[in-house]
Amino acid sequence: MDRHELRVALSAAGVPDDCFRIEGVHEPVPTPPDFLYLRKIRGGGGAWETGAYERGVHEPVSRHASEAEACAQLLRLLTRPS
Repeated sequence: MDRHELRVALSAAGVPDDCFRIEGVHEPVPTPPDFLYLRKIRGGGGAWETGAYERGVHEPVSRHASEAEACAQLLRLLTRPS
């Protein structure tokens, strides 16, 4: 799964748009106060991270070697039962 497919899957699952940000694919404006995110790690050799943004601070949850792994993680975080 890539970022574009993740966006479609989250929409199909009914996840509200202001609950997540996917770099280059879904970047809500204005920026919500808190959300889960997926982004490429700058200088990370192609690595990706998922995390939580809260009060203006990005807090990484996990690092992934591939976009597909990061997408799968964000999908799990946003669709798992509470």
